[in-house]
Amino acid sequence: MLHEVIAAGFGGQGVMVIGQLLAYAGLEEGLNVSWYPAYGPEMRGGTANCTVVLSDAEVASPVVSRPSAVLAMNGPSLERFGPRAREGGLILFNSSLIAHPPPYSHARSFGLPVNEIALELGEPRVANMVMLGAFLGFTGAVSLASAVKALQKVLPARRHHLIPLNEEALRRGERAALALLEDRRCANEG
Repeated sequence: MLHEVIAAGFGGQGVMVIGQLLAYAGLEEGLNVSWYPAYGPEMRGGTANCTVVLSDAEVASPVVSRPSAVLAMNGPSLERFGPRAREGGLILFNSSLIAHPPPYSHARSFGLPVNEIALELGEPRVANMVMLGAFLGFTGAVSLASAVKALQKVLPARRHHLIPLNEEALRRGERAALALLEDRRCANEG
């Protein structure tokens, strides 16, 4: 089993938290993991991305040139990392901010309105958890239970009261992904 994931967006969209949570959830399940953050030169509002590798074998390098999945929280991130997705890989993008994504034929591509789902939960800052939940729904890379357990390690103690909200955001993202997969399956059968 090998998942090589790039999560990307503007600074402040919680991209690093997506990566950290995915890495800790992998550790919860006994996987070998790496988490590699990268920031743009801007102080605020610049680009941010991270690479996470989850594997049942040793991780040779945290650097990934052809990820199996790209999680793009904004348009510039999709344009930069979408073409890098591995043939047959997965591209998830935030359709709340990306109305017209470039057509990618080399990978499965799905748009999810993560900002709108987060707003339905009353907290726009959990859009990143919606995206991560969707990734888990599409791939099963780690269990939702492991991701929820990892929240205790990723969120500082003073933010642990937000764990139920983050858990619900993960669940909503997972449900949105499963609904998209079902819709696509029905369309292919019809």
